[in-house]
This record gives sequence, structure tokens and C-alpha cells, in this order.
Amino acid sequence: MEKTNRKWWVLITVSLAVLMAMLDITIVNVALPEIQKNFSSDFSNLQWVLNAYTLVYAAMLLPISKLGDIIGRKKVFLLGLAIFVIGSLTSGLASSDLWLNIFRGFQGISGAAMMSLSLTIVTASFPEKQRGLALGIWSSVVGVAISGGPLIGGALVDSFGWRSIFLVNIPFGILAILLGLFFIQESNKNSNEKIDFLGFVLSTALIFTTVLALIQKEMHENYLWTDWHILTLLGLSIILLIAFIITERIVKQPMIELSIFRNWSFNGANIAAFVLGAGLYGGFTYLAILMQNYMGYSAFETGVKMLLISGFTIILGPLAGIISGKIGNRWLISGALFIGAIGILVMRQMIKVPFEWSYLMPGFVLLGISNALVNPPISNAAMSSVDKKQVGMASGILNVFRQVGISFGVVMLGIKLTEGYNNSLDKHIMAIQNIDSGFKHQMLEVFHKSGAFAGSLIFESKQAEVFKQMPAYEHIKNIVFSAFNAGIKDVDLFIAIFLLIGSLASALLIREKSKPGL
Repeated sequence: MEKTNRKWWVLITVSLAVLMAMLDITIVNVALPEIQKNFSSDFSNLQWVLNAYTLVYAAMLLPISKLGDIIGRKKVFLLGLAIFVIGSLTSGLASSDLWLNIFRGFQGISGAAMMSLSLTIVTASFPEKQRGLALGIWSSVVGVAISGGPLIGGALVDSFGWRSIFLVNIPFGILAILLGLFFIQESNKNSNEKIDFLGFVLSTALIFTTVLALIQKEMHENYLWTDWHILTLLGLSIILLIAFIITERIVKQPMIELSIFRNWSFNGANIAAFVLGAGLYGGFTYLAILMQNYMGYSAFETGVKMLLISGFTIILGPLAGIISGKIGNRWLISGALFIGAIGILVMRQMIKVPFEWSYLMPGFVLLGISNALVNPPISNAAMSSVDKKQVGMASGILNVFRQVGISFGVVMLGIKLTEGYNNSLDKHIMAIQNIDSGFKHQMLEVFHKSGAFAGSLIFESKQAEVFKQMPAYEHIKNIVFSAFNAGIKDVDLFIAIFLLIGSLASALLIREKSKPGL
């Protein structure tokens, strides 16, 4: 087959793999209620269906990128696909929530292999003139997978049950393996290079403890940041970071060449990836909660509404790669993040109780444009700013920043939402006239225990039955919805700040063509 045609088949192959890897991060959200019902699990166990994948995925990104450089990217990529197929099969057949969590962690290894190596494979397969378009398509797939997860997951769960979200990966995974065997060419292996085992252990432990600390905060909203469960993990992360830096400075063949961070463009791209994950992608979780639990949309209907974001990615994503070649990665990234911040602020200004779709739609349009335009130049800026021998390392680092950003954002935005919700509840419940103070505290206990995410489900619980008999029932319900509105406004402001920081950092740090093209 001609080389011209081969590279496009390579892009199709890795895009299919990336689609599956990223969908497995978001698609599970809508299946959690069915999984909980099937296994009779409590919510803390259920969260590990998400966190087991995320934790292993983030921790393995750097080591697997390095392994691909040493023994060959094609081998490691195809091995990752094989592990993904096996992990999907075992997850779909899991007999308990414990086994499902274990198999999800197994899937995380494969997700890391597919994500970190797909970017380097695409970069190596395309000449510089076409690389922007190729990375634009690759990034569009990432954006579609993240924002389209609820739609695809909702359709599968409603039609075939929760196990289908895993089993559907099997035929597509096998197809990707066959395509990869035929079309992907093996990279040049550096047989003289050895695995930095100490760096491997330290980097894996560093990312693991950092993400686990965030997960602990997410799962236990009553924990302060100074709680020993969190403080111990964060302290250990700092020690591991120092040890990792020292190790990488003294070993002959480090896992990460620290000199890569002297490149301002590379640093700017990573900051942009982090704030994009923390702000926009972390915020998707709470937009889904708003639409499902407060606006009454089903999982599938929520996914359909979020197509307004992902739809722009399909249209503009490939074009963004071309546009970046005209105006430069720097200004496209900065401008796209700024558009996202404006979209969030517009939504924050418009949203009110009772919630209506028309309040979200203008913001969704701007977020869709932002998401479509920002991913391709971030990838392009990172990959074009490093030497050819550093491209695998750069891909791994970029994905770590994006994934840890998502984990960080979900936690921080969840904290802001809960704080705003609780403060508003306390203020307005206690201000209700003609209700005994003791009963007000009883109501607050029910609402605090149910949490900001419960929404309308609060009033369907047995504890809340007594509220329905009260003359002030509708007023109380309005207070709860208004409390969530106060929390979501705090979340929106936080997201806007994240995106504006990323916009400013991109404009200041990113330079065009810091190094010659690969």
C-alpha cells in the first residue's frame, strides 16, 4: 500500500483506540445506578468503578510511553489493545463490584498505552505540513469521546443493560488490533536505552498518591485538606516528587529528561491541557448532574443535549489543525480558552430557578467552539516543540497533565458546589417562618446527608416524606433547587478562572516552532 494511504489508515486505527480509551472514562457515569442496583453496592464502592480506571490510567502514562520508545511503539500499542479487549470482557462478565473494580484497573493499563502512544504514532506517521490536520482529527476524537460518553452510555444502558458498555468494546478492539498489525509501522527502537526502574517506581507512585489524595477528598466531603488521610498522601507526593527530580538528574538514562521543561512552549501546552481538563472536562460531571437530577432529563436526553458541545468538535476539530498553521498554536489556544471562559460566564449569568434548557444553550455553543478549537493546537504545540527523540516522553507528560487536571477539577469543583449548596441551604432554611427550629435542623440534616447531587431524588426518599405534608413544601423544594443554583454558579466562576489562567499562560509562554519540525 502506498505510504500516502497508509498514514490515513494509521490515523483511523489510533483514533478508534483513543475513542474507546476516552469513552471508558466518561461512559461509565450513566451506568452507575444500574451497576449499584445489580450489585447492591454502597456509593463509596461504586465510585471505584470510575476511580480504579482513572488511577491506574494516570499512573501508567509515563512508564508506558517510555516502554514504547525502548521496545517499539507498535508492539506496546497493540499489547495495550489486547489488554483492553480482555479487560472489557472480564468487566462485562464481572460477578461482583470488587471484581469489576479490579478489572477496571486492568483496563486502565491498556487505556494508558493507547492514549500515550497514539499521539506519538500519529506524529511520526505524518509529514509536518499535514500534521496539524492529523492532530486536529485525533484531538476531535478525544473531544467527542469525552463529551459524547453520556449519550453513548445512556443509549447502551437503556437498550442492553450496563454490561453492554464494556462488551461493545470487544469487536471494535479486535478490529483495531487487526488494522494496527497491518498498517502501523514499528518505530525505531533505542536498543541501547534501558528502563529507568527507580524513575519508573517513583513516577508511578508520585502520580498514584497525588490522584489518590484527590479521590479521598472527592469520596469524603467531610474531610478537610488537613485531614491526615489527605495530608499524608499529599506529603508523600511531595517527597516522591523531590526524590524523582533528584533521580532523574543523576541517572544516565532518565525516564524524563528534565531539560524538556526548559522549553516554554512545551510548558505552556501542558498548562493549557491541565486547565482544560480541570475546568471544562471536570465541569462536564456537574453539568450532567444539573440536567439529570435537577432538570429531569434522562441519561440519554442529557447526552443528546451535550451533543451541542461535541458536535462542534466533529466540524471544527479537523479545521483547527489547519487554522493553527495559519495563525499559530499560541493564539488559537489562548483564544479558544478565552471563548470557553466567556461561555461559562454567560451560562453563569443566565442560569436561574426554575432551570430551563434555554439558559444553558448559548453557553454550550461557546463551550463547543472552545473545545473544538483548543485540543488540536495543544497537541501540536507540545509535540512540535520537542526533539524527535523526546516525542514519546512529551506525549506521556501531556496526557498526564490532562488526566490529573480532570481529577483535580472534579474534586475542586465538587468542593465548590457542595460549599455553595450547603451555605445557601443553611441561610434560607433557617429563615423560613412558622417552622420549629428543631424541625429546620432536621430538614438540614436530611438535605446535607443526601448531598448536592441528589436533586429531585431527595424528595422521593423516605426521610423527606414528612416535607410533602407541609404547607411550605413547594417553598422548601425551591430552596433546595436555588441552593444547587448557588453552588453551580460558584462552580462556573471557578471554571472561568481556570480557563482564563490557561488563556493567559498560553499567550505568554507558547512560541511558534521553538525547535525544528520533527
